[in-house]
Amino acid sequence: MSAPEAGGVFHRARGRTLDAFPEEKEREWKGPFYFIQGADPQFGLMKAWSIGDCDKGGDEWGQEIRLTEQAVLAINKLSPKPKFFVLCGDLIHAMPGTPWRKEQTDDLQRVLRDVDGDIPLVFVSGNHDIGNVPTPESIEEFRQTWGDDYFSFWVGGVLFLVLNSQFFYDASRCPALKQAQDQWLDEQLSLAGEQKCQHAIVFQHIPLFLQHIEEDDDYFNFSKSIRQELADKFTKAGGVPGTLFVGPSLTSLGTWTQGLEAQQPWTAEQKERRSLGLPKPLSGCSNPGRPTCILFMRCQSCVLRPLPQECWWHLPEPRHGGVLCHRMPAGQRHPWAPSRRGHC
Repeated sequence: MSAPEAGGVFHRARGRTLDAFPEEKEREWKGPFYFIQGADPQFGLMKAWSIGDCDKGGDEWGQEIRLTEQAVLAINKLSPKPKFFVLCGDLIHAMPGTPWRKEQTDDLQRVLRDVDGDIPLVFVSGNHDIGNVPTPESIEEFRQTWGDDYFSFWVGGVLFLVLNSQFFYDASRCPALKQAQDQWLDEQLSLAGEQKCQHAIVFQHIPLFLQHIEEDDDYFNFSKSIRQELADKFTKAGGVPGTLFVGPSLTSLGTWTQGLEAQQPWTAEQKERRSLGLPKPLSGCSNPGRPTCILFMRCQSCVLRPLPQECWWHLPEPRHGGVLCHRMPAGQRHPWAPSRRGHC
């Protein structure tokens, strides 16, 4: 990360990289490590969802503040510490140009300021951060507030790529910016093959698909043509083992050298739970009113996998059916409540 700007809260990704991890020191594999993936703190959603007005109803976010504060406390107690904490988009609920946006941003930054300084924060843009149809202005606002909208960094021999997935959804108002990311991504995937990185990991907000690549187009996935184009791009990335992580459902879409597929497809029972707004256990969350989840991933020499289930603790939140997952030190339980996740 670059140095904090005057009056700013965070180091921000600049120049398409995150210099919290010097590349010359991080390019080589040094052994297993883990990181935390979260998504959609989305300050303002809970009130908006509860009154059935996702466009204008997000004028309160006190509960999101309390729950995020509890999550930060839990993260800070981890030992050993994770390498970093990535938030995969929808940081706040207010869309660009709508009321409460600055206030939600200020409160989220205030809460996240308390994350242990030795745990770098990685921010991914979501549709609520830059708009369903992003513009040069909305993307510049994100860059000034949270850092670059796409960038890469190395940690322990693993190449991490952060993408702006709204470009794949609808870039009609910023085609040149999408073209620049496309070119950059091709270069990064080529570099991954040339440098023979141990693993390549992509973070973005929108999933390519929810269950399988041939599923119908939906609000929560890409169109078939786009998802196939991206899947082909990833699977041809020089034979590098790679995994794609997305925001709203905190799903991993598998190792692309073997073909992308949802790691944990929904069963019939889970689909029913989803329709009722109940969480899918552990690493996935229901559709409307999903909570912010925290997923712990361990990078090993040849595989990326969640930490063992016995290291996790999850607790339903009665009102919103949320679940927050967290790795606990052996034999310990820290007092904290579940957070929320939603997307509308």
